[in-house]
Amino acid sequence: MTQHLDFASDNWAGVSPRILDAIAAANSGGAPAPAYGGDDVTKRMQARFAECFETDVVVIPVPTGTAANGLALEILASRDGLILGHEEAHIFTKEAHARTFFNDRARIIKLQAIDGRLTPEAVHATLGGLSPADRGPVRRHAMISLTNGTECGTVYTPAQVKALSAIAHRHEVAVHMDGARFANAVASLNCTPAELTWKSGVDVLSFGATKNGALGVDAVVVFDPKGRGAAWAKHAHEACDWFGYVASKSRFASAQLDAMIEDGHWLDLARHANAMADRLAQGLTKIAGVRLAFPREINQVFAILPAAVEGAMRAAGGRFHPWDSHATAPGLAPKDGEKLMRLVASFHTSADEVDRLIAAAASVSASAHAAE
Repeated sequence: MTQHLDFASDNWAGVSPRILDAIAAANSGGAPAPAYGGDDVTKRMQARFAECFETDVVVIPVPTGTAANGLALEILASRDGLILGHEEAHIFTKEAHARTFFNDRARIIKLQAIDGRLTPEAVHATLGGLSPADRGPVRRHAMISLTNGTECGTVYTPAQVKALSAIAHRHEVAVHMDGARFANAVASLNCTPAELTWKSGVDVLSFGATKNGALGVDAVVVFDPKGRGAAWAKHAHEACDWFGYVASKSRFASAQLDAMIEDGHWLDLARHANAMADRLAQGLTKIAGVRLAFPREINQVFAILPAAVEGAMRAAGGRFHPWDSHATAPGLAPKDGEKLMRLVASFHTSADEVDRLIAAAASVSASAHAAE
């Protein structure tokens, strides 16, 4: 029986043993603890996030990344505001129905951008060129959403985030960062979480943990909760009641987030995933006919594969998904006989798995040379 080589998604990976230990420790033999966030574990988690981000924050655990993004959209754009983002952002594609549940009358503006990264020029032109009818939503509630790392596996640097945030704030527009793979972006850039978020103008962060080894928790992080973010933090807690996100035994979610941040565990997990993706990208691009659609900057590899190479990889047990994107640079889109594939490494991916998949892909090239 062929052993699977799983590169379909980091969601397929299991749970970090350290996270499981933290859940067990929070259980304390089944002893009672205050519900609804009044427990010591949650207080410790909140303090640890404040230390990690070098500022006062409000952290709201939620069960999924979609819930985190939905809650962030609700507090920044409300039901009838303005939401601007990349056309391939999850809030517009995979999470579109969830977004309309939260923001059923919001004005949506989707921007095209190479490699998944919006540019200050495009954002400024868009916000500055709004029609009088569209200026109403801006005056009420408006936001720009930046995914970091992006849907194309690239990252925004702190300087790029700062430039985009400056444009947004000039137009009185709040800044949300979808950080489903925020750990991978921070690890890739070798910067601090603060430098990539509030120090660069981000108002609210969706903090991803599930893809990075948690059991099933993500979070909304509100910056400056005693100042600019006070109303957003208050609204977020109220919205959690409306949408059923208030967990009575929330200490088990908090325990996972706390263990993630403690001693930089979240970044250790992300660095490993990034390194395995880099190993895969380096190996695949040495094979004739294989090229990358986007730069490999986090734990995702977007490879354009000839049909024969894809077939060999799948025959060896490779599991990965075909992908569709309009964000490739001119001349890089797949041609006849080629397909764009997304391959994702996780904290659990081993170097042996990577090398076996590369060897399978390389076998096609080797066979072709042998036949000549």
